[in-house]
Parts: sequence; structure tokens; C-alpha cells
Amino acid sequence: MADDKKKIGALDGAQMTPEGLSFKGFILSPVVENCTGCERVVPFEGANYCPTYADPAKKWSHGICNFATHVKATVDKEGKTKINPLKASKRAARGR
Repeated sequence: MADDKKKIGALDGAQMTPEGLSFKGFILSPVVENCTGCERVVPFEGANYCPTYADPAKKWSHGICNFATHVKATVDKEGKTKINPLKASKRAARGR
């Protein structure tokens, strides 16, 4: 019950404009298919929007959205952690 009230209040003050949904000075784009199942998605006037990020398509274009609540992080097949390329090049220069 509390989650329903929180979702309803998530887009309080939002207005539909010709450009899209205006919320706190930003124009929100409708969510993309990858966002299906996320807890942050809020319906507004027949469409679903993400109040956390204005353009969900851009967020998913670089991989997994870091705001997604329905996707779990995966470990690479070798089990190694990813190393910052800048640090790796410095280590290689020092001979480590």
C-alpha cells in the first residue's frame, strides 16, 4: 500500500506539454522496452515514465542502466574484476 502511494506521488506536479512530459524543468521521455519490470517506472496519462532519468533510451544505449532494479550485475566468465585502463598502463610502465 505504501509503495502505491509513493509511485502516485513520484510525478506530482508533472505536466504534459507538446515536447513531452515536463517534470521539475526536464522533459521526460517514455521508457523503453528494457525498462519493463523496473520498480522505478511510473504510469502517467497512458504512458510509462522514469522519474529518475529523463531519457531512458540513452541510459540503456551504453549497456545496463545503473538505475534498473530488475537487472542484476553479472561477473565476467573468468571471474576477474575489471581494472581501470589508466591504472593498468601505469602498472605496466612500472614493470608490475
